[in-house]
Amino acid sequence: MEHTHGGDRAFSAPPPRPQGPPQAPPWHAPQSPYPHPAPYGPGFPPPGGPAFQGYAAPPPPQPPRRRGPSRGVMWTAITGSALVSVGAALTALMMVFTQSAQDVEPVRSESVSGEYAAALTEPPGAVEIGVYDHPAYALDMPEAVDCPAPDLDASSDASWERFTSELGVCLNDLWRPRLEELGLRVADPEFATTDTDPAAFAGDEGTTMAYYDGEQQIITVVVPNVAELSEEFPARDQEAIWSALIGHEYGHHVQQVTGVLEKTYDMEVEAGSEAGSLRALRRTELQAECMGGIAMRGLGYDTAEIERVNEVLNGGGDLPTHGTSENRRHWYEQGSTGDKLSACNTFEAPAGEVD
Repeated sequence: MEHTHGGDRAFSAPPPRPQGPPQAPPWHAPQSPYPHPAPYGPGFPPPGGPAFQGYAAPPPPQPPRRRGPSRGVMWTAITGSALVSVGAALTALMMVFTQSAQDVEPVRSESVSGEYAAALTEPPGAVEIGVYDHPAYALDMPEAVDCPAPDLDASSDASWERFTSELGVCLNDLWRPRLEELGLRVADPEFATTDTDPAAFAGDEGTTMAYYDGEQQIITVVVPNVAELSEEFPARDQEAIWSALIGHEYGHHVQQVTGVLEKTYDMEVEAGSEAGSLRALRRTELQAECMGGIAMRGLGYDTAEIERVNEVLNGGGDLPTHGTSENRRHWYEQGSTGDKLSACNTFEAPAGEVD
């Protein structure tokens, strides 16, 4: 997908995705591999250049290596009749085992097909999930975790690797209970560092700090870039700033495993115009920014730290892909102060809050 900066390049809609049956994951929740152009992540203008602007546009699309694409988000459900049949079968089984062996006469039959309800052998039903009324919005905000962010020496590659890895464990602990409430038993994302920019960002404006690869479910920090930009930030806020950035990327992972990214990609494809596609993208990015605010609160940062980070990350200029400075600050604050995940429902927000 190509997004313009200032309208100086022709807009082309995202390419259609290949079709195919969804891959059966090792956990019991439905998997919805996100074929949106990956990597997917924010960047910043280089230090010493223009005033701090916040996030840059996502990269152009790369041919996805799909493990098993699915057009929509399908959640596994058991029909009511199947549940009744299961309950009846379990009750009968308990009755049999409460009797003594002398009271039970063995029964042999050529066929036992008549002993089972047909509904138990039928495929489970599928429920399509939308981004406007997703079940996640009914959940409480994640509980804070006792997992202080590790110290960071921004000049050390080894320190960045340790910081990214240990913060990732904290974010997994923060989000896992809410994902499990949704019935999701998902593999934790991987966390990595690299000393080179991804090829997908070649020629893009700004400097890539970190990105989420939805296909591989990996959050990667680009060490040379974050180390250079860290020189522009106060020493007391280093860990907090980069926690918020990685928390934003983890927000994309939450969107991925809950099926939101699959749906928003469809919204971008079907928009039919640059303005419509960018509007859908901004709703996605602003929701991730809201989840960055959730991460800050959940990781135990105090109110003053959370507010300073919001000003640093979102106090710059307006961006067509990530929204106005005012709206980025608003959604970050929604995540850091809200009571329910519905506070991050950017898809029901009026247009003025996602400009």
